[in-house]
Amino acid sequence: MLLDEPSDGLAPAIVDQIADLLATLRREGVAILLVEQDLHLAFAVCDEIAVMEKGRIVHRVGTQEFRADRATAHRLLGVA
Repeated sequence: MLLDEPSDGLAPAIVDQIADLLATLRREGVAILLVEQDLHLAFAVCDEIAVMEKGRIVHRVGTQEFRADRATAHRLLGVA
């Protein structure tokens, strides 16, 4: 399943419902490619994080590793 910014413009409660649905689909074995700017949603449902710059993947790592490396997150995304 390919999803492009499914949280865009939605209320937080609806985003939470989307996260729950995506987590259920993952547990059922559905492969999901999520393009998302909402890091909370991405962190909640993704096994890996890939950061793209100008159409190229410049960083790819497991979600837990990405979350633990604040310096890289800040360098790549401008967030800590």
